[in-house]
Amino acid sequence: MPEPKRLVWDLPLRLFHWLFASSILASWYTAEFDYMEVHFWLGYFTIGLILFRLIWGFIGPRHARFASFLARPPAVWLYLKGVTNRSSPQTVGHNPLGGLMVIAMLVLTGLQAATGLVATDDIIWAGPYNPAVSGDTAEAMTSIHHLNFNVILGAIVLHLAAIAFYAFGKRQHLVPPMLHGKKLASIVPEHEAIASSQLLKAAIVIAVSGGAVWWLVSAAPPPVDSFF
Repeated sequence: MPEPKRLVWDLPLRLFHWLFASSILASWYTAEFDYMEVHFWLGYFTIGLILFRLIWGFIGPRHARFASFLARPPAVWLYLKGVTNRSSPQTVGHNPLGGLMVIAMLVLTGLQAATGLVATDDIIWAGPYNPAVSGDTAEAMTSIHHLNFNVILGAIVLHLAAIAFYAFGKRQHLVPPMLHGKKLASIVPEHEAIASSQLLKAAIVIAVSGGAVWWLVSAAPPPVDSFF
């Protein structure tokens, strides 16, 4: 008989994870192949995802909360020293290194979205808040927007390498639980499992995040051309 499993990752968190990854891939594609109007909408969508994750990190289920996986530097160092040990126990939620990656990706994509709001190609396209900043500021933010995406790509490569290392080096498969949300009962004590995905609360957070993005876009200053 298969070993029973217990719920660790709630459905909203899992949907966020895959939508977040898809939005980064789609943002690269639309920028690379000049679908800039779609690129901007993807940027707004990504801002909504980030807002959702930030709120969910404080009020979501146990293992979605930042407090559950943000470890102090000594704990991170201790985990790092034993990370190559194949017999090291699995963590119920994010391990300390995975927790750092969560924060790093939120910061990097947040910076990407923020700079995109004022970036310009100096030809046709400009972010909605480009008229609110000087030309020098827009140029600097555009440079950061391009450079930061290379950093994001590096973080993605590191993330994929870590997944492969855990799968083949430690026999710990991180991807399946992020699909179905469950881990083996031998890994997850009953008191550490989550009871539900808190979907009603998630729907409210989604509405708040979407409303915030709508306000952000609608409050943008009019394009410069509208002044003439």
